[in-house]
Amino acid sequence: MAEVSIKKYLPRSLLGRSLMILIMPVLLIQLITAVVFFDRHWGTMTRRLAFSVSGEVTTIVDIIKERGGIDAAQGELEIVKRNLDIDVFPTTLTALPERKHTPESSLWSDVVEEKLKDELAAQIPDPFELIFDFPQKQVVAYIKLEDFGIIKVDIPQRRLFSSSGYIFLLWMIGVSTVLLVVAILFMRGQIRPIRKLAIAAERFGKGREVPDFKPEGAREVRRAAEAFLDMKRRIQRQMTQRTDMLTGISHDLRTPLTRLKLELEMLGGSHDVGAMKEDIAEMEKMIAAYLDFVRGDGEEGYEHINLMALIQKLVEDAKRQNIEVTIDIEPSIGLRVRPMAFKRSLNNLVVNAGKYADHVWISAAIEDKKLQIQIEDNGPGIPEEMYEEVFKPFVRVDTARGRETGGTGLGLPITMDIIHSHGGSVRLSKSEHGGLSVKLRMPL
Repeated sequence: MAEVSIKKYLPRSLLGRSLMILIMPVLLIQLITAVVFFDRHWGTMTRRLAFSVSGEVTTIVDIIKERGGIDAAQGELEIVKRNLDIDVFPTTLTALPERKHTPESSLWSDVVEEKLKDELAAQIPDPFELIFDFPQKQVVAYIKLEDFGIIKVDIPQRRLFSSSGYIFLLWMIGVSTVLLVVAILFMRGQIRPIRKLAIAAERFGKGREVPDFKPEGAREVRRAAEAFLDMKRRIQRQMTQRTDMLTGISHDLRTPLTRLKLELEMLGGSHDVGAMKEDIAEMEKMIAAYLDFVRGDGEEGYEHINLMALIQKLVEDAKRQNIEVTIDIEPSIGLRVRPMAFKRSLNNLVVNAGKYADHVWISAAIEDKKLQIQIEDNGPGIPEEMYEEVFKPFVRVDTARGRETGGTGLGLPITMDIIHSHGGSVRLSKSEHGGLSVKLRMPL
């Protein structure tokens, strides 16, 4: 379960995952470096600055005690102010002010307060309290002297601040950003040939025209692209050879059939002659079906069509063949297909259903960003164990459907070939109306 939940948040693309592999270690290293730096360097520097300032404050306290009060030590305190930028004032307070947390407080002020208190406590025996005056950018030390009351010591915050930590942090972030930008640009250049190859393979798998392209990128990517182009050429060459061979065979078969038809015309109109003409017509129909199956519709271009308009044409054709059809389709559904090939695949299913049923239902809906088309009938259906077999060429389920229906056993194979060439899928199941249900899933 944990692995599944982690995968849910991982980037889907190769570029995203590659960038994650680059960025995550950099961020981790920066985090560790920052923690170590601020724990060691920043903490040490703050402690040393606090030690220096506390030593100066201790000196001021000693001068006041030795001179017998602030007024008597004005000369020395002026020198301290001029050289150390620390001001000392008497107060009328009778008790040390209470330390209060303010919204301006930060990690830096808390650390400085802790270090400075530790150093002052180690050097000054008198009670004291530290107050951060953020508007004035000062740290105020209130010290209660036994014989001279409470004095106020103003210490500039810059005396307790080291800019080296921020400079290092900015330098680290800047360098990492530059390196990441360079890495991202380089990675995009490496991913681009892979994306081009993936798009070409997807288009070719859907039966679309894929022009040759120059393999680019790393050696392994170029090898994969060259292998894909070689495979594409071999497949196209084999398809062309197969089509040419079948076209030649068709021509050779049609020539004697044409002669037979002419000879039968000369024999007259007897019953036997009529039966022979029907056999010859059936043979011509079978030859045409075989050629259609082998040739396919790969040369037809893709167009955006309205599904409702296409289905309505099929319904009109079906009604002329006395097939009752009910449709349930949203008028706005459209998709990009090879129109004649796609219409042919749907027509095969509708006509095939109409041969064995008296009613056909066609519905379509968009589910999970896919178009699902369902064609059902109320005929006898086919056995479930034959669902895979009927997609093989020349397979006919004669036990469930009579021979009087005719056919070459190529209707479903042609349909599946066309749907697969569009990147879709075909699935058979039992219909709610008692017959067969054919579900097509097409990409939008």
